[in-house]
Amino acid sequence: MNTDLSLAQNHAFQLARTLMVPVTLFRSGNEFGVLPSDDPDDEDDLEIVHEYEPW
Repeated sequence: MNTDLSLAQNHAFQLARTLMVPVTLFRSGNEFGVLPSDDPDDEDDLEIVHEYEPW
């Protein structure tokens, strides 16, 4: 799982730099995902791992 986290972190950082918007890396169950930082809602069942700023 450590490899999955480092892969997700790398992709999240690259996505933030490509789109030039802040993105949030989250975990839901055993899976990782990335959303633009303004999309996650408080009622979503997401464990926020890190927020990446492109600048």
